[in-house]
Amino acid sequence: MNARHRDWLPESFPYYLANEAVHANRDLAVVDKFDGTIATHVARADADAIERAIAAAAGCRDELRRWPAWRRKRVLEHVVKRLGERRDELAKILAVEAGKPLNDARGEIERGMDTFTLAVEESTRIGGEWMPLDISERAEGYRSFWQRVPIGPVSFISPFNFPINLTAHKIAPAIAAGCPFVLKPASRTPISALVLGEILAETDLPKGAFSILPAERAAADALTEDERLKLLSFTGSPDVGWALKARAGKKKVVLELGGNAACIVDRDADLEHAVERIVVGAFYQSGQSCIGVQRILVHSAVIDEVRAKLVERILGLVQGDPLDEATFLGPLISEGDSERVAEWIAEAVAGGARVLVGGTREGSFHAATLVEDCPRDLRLEREEVFGPVATLAPFDSFEEAIARTNDSAYGLQAGIFTRDFGNAMYAFDELEVGGVVLNDVPSVRVDAMPYGGVKDSGLGREGVRFAIEDLTERRLFLWRSMGPRPK
Repeated sequence: MNARHRDWLPESFPYYLANEAVHANRDLAVVDKFDGTIATHVARADADAIERAIAAAAGCRDELRRWPAWRRKRVLEHVVKRLGERRDELAKILAVEAGKPLNDARGEIERGMDTFTLAVEESTRIGGEWMPLDISERAEGYRSFWQRVPIGPVSFISPFNFPINLTAHKIAPAIAAGCPFVLKPASRTPISALVLGEILAETDLPKGAFSILPAERAAADALTEDERLKLLSFTGSPDVGWALKARAGKKKVVLELGGNAACIVDRDADLEHAVERIVVGAFYQSGQSCIGVQRILVHSAVIDEVRAKLVERILGLVQGDPLDEATFLGPLISEGDSERVAEWIAEAVAGGARVLVGGTREGSFHAATLVEDCPRDLRLEREEVFGPVATLAPFDSFEEAIARTNDSAYGLQAGIFTRDFGNAMYAFDELEVGGVVLNDVPSVRVDAMPYGGVKDSGLGREGVRFAIEDLTERRLFLWRSMGPRPK
């Protein structure tokens, strides 16, 4: 790709400190994931900038919590409007900074708009409840009500794979709830979050309500440890997430971590539909999704047919420049990640697995790959590959498939293709995951739903309504009726 593809991209971007653009430096180079060249530069925050951002958020706490719902709603409506106006620009930014094919990029912008629209709606629904307390003779005369109030300043750390929508899932609920925030976006994909900062700077949010600061991991320790921050929400790898939780002190922690999602195809499933959805679920965004299909479990009665259909569909996937409309598979986020994926596949083959299709790589590109007979103790089965690879294995009973799905340290989502409602309910009852998806892949996320995992996959739930629950606290008002006033 030559420079003419990027003449629309500014040469540098500021960070946002207490609502204001700061051109502090050009220290962070953002690489075009297609050709490995530097696409632009971004200002990188140091420890002093992060300290000033936290202090500004703490100083803004009372002003923002007193804002009426209509003002918070108006800010969120502005973001929805501006995302719509800038969707083409943002799609190209995602294609460059994340290597995301344009179709996927446009879909992410639409989802980001959905997420902010949900926040618009929820910003006026943060209420409470009247609660009678006369439950016994001793409590007669007591009454109460409670309401939800903002928790205070919060910190967010977002990942590289959905730079717009996963950032939206953090900052949109915070604005709706009235919580000032400091966000550290992923250093490999910071531009999208900074564009959101530019959009927020167009509003009348009080000074200190937001800061968006690309920074080195060490410089962001304060986002985890500073006691002025009342909640940390992190999306990323399990090793980092659980380590942050251990250092977070008294604050609430929400973790959206990894997975190695399984998809079960029962003998009575619509196989054409199942294969079509599995191929998308396994290979969209080159497999860089924590709910991407990694393990495909198929009833032995239909596995031969499913195998043939999968191979045929995978061979038809187009790999190439993310800015090319025909591209389905773009590059991985780095050449090192492509090398890691190839290493895991080689390890599986050495252990007796067979590569049915794919298995090749060139630079940061890795072919869509399907592997069969992978030993269950190897990384390709047990860890999160975060690349365009899926394993295929048979099962003889539905109970066996459920047990194998549960044989994982992760538990984010699972997909089930079956017409047997009894099996569907058995899966819902027995699967150790945060979400069970019937007749679709675990890769489905509708942005209103409670999304999150169990075991090593995380702690807490996202989805705007559910995030607001963590960003607010119940405050109780209780009083004792003293009877009629004397005349």
